[in-house]
Amino acid sequence: MTMELPHSLVLTYPKEDGRLSALHNDPRTEPRAVRIAIIGVAVTFLGIFVVLPLIVVFAQAFSRGISAYVMALGNPEALSAIRLTLLIAAISVGLNLVFGLVAAWAIAKFEFRGKTFLVSLIDLPFSVSPVISGLVFVLLFGAQGFFGPWLASHNIRLLFAVPGMTLATLFVTFPFVARALIPLMQEQGTQEEEAALSLGASGLQAFFRVTLPNIKWGVLYGVLLCNARAMGEFGAVSVVSGHIRGETNTMPLLVEILYNEYQFVASFAIASLLAMLALITLVAKTILERHLDEGKLSHDH
Repeated sequence: MTMELPHSLVLTYPKEDGRLSALHNDPRTEPRAVRIAIIGVAVTFLGIFVVLPLIVVFAQAFSRGISAYVMALGNPEALSAIRLTLLIAAISVGLNLVFGLVAAWAIAKFEFRGKTFLVSLIDLPFSVSPVISGLVFVLLFGAQGFFGPWLASHNIRLLFAVPGMTLATLFVTFPFVARALIPLMQEQGTQEEEAALSLGASGLQAFFRVTLPNIKWGVLYGVLLCNARAMGEFGAVSVVSGHIRGETNTMPLLVEILYNEYQFVASFAIASLLAMLALITLVAKTILERHLDEGKLSHDH
């Protein structure tokens, strides 16, 4: 005697075309029309607010031809702004690299009192307006500031000069390297360093031979983001720079000045360099994220 199972209990198998039966359909799968609408909204948003502005920048920069574009970039004031931007970015990235490595190593590898407070301090520039941070340096190092009289008596000039601009850039950029490395180093744990120490390696040897090779892609990722922010910083640098033509104008500051003077080709020519930096950063960021994901997979295995 045979018994027939109810139709609702009969298992069905994938069809030859690879589609699963209704029993195996993912309930989270949206209808095709909904997916197309969501993707369309995302692409339209990015096209209007990201791609279109970049196209406008390059179109305006080359609106009078390549010769006018090259002439605008070859202007002594533009060259001075480019050199100053590169100098401040190099100093800021170098110092932030050292700080980021030390801070991430301490937070990820050691337990100590005040650790949570230190992490909060590292995140502070993310929540403070760059303009406010620039004003803080004015209050500290200005002529009427807390350290102003002492600096003046020793003939030390911080504000309206490269040192003050560098300090302001350092403040707004110092979380990037540390924040890129802390979660990576926490995920890797301390087993490999402890093994190296047990074999007789010193703390510095364990760091340079074990820790640093494991986080090299994270270091590059943090440096990349830090450099992009340093070269594009406007608010904090604008407050402490003094806008001295040919001396304390970085590329973002010069873009504003030239635009306000109706020198649109020159303004957009400088802006195009910053836009190219953003595009290069985006490509490099994608590559580094891929290496970071591969590194995590290999470490897990």
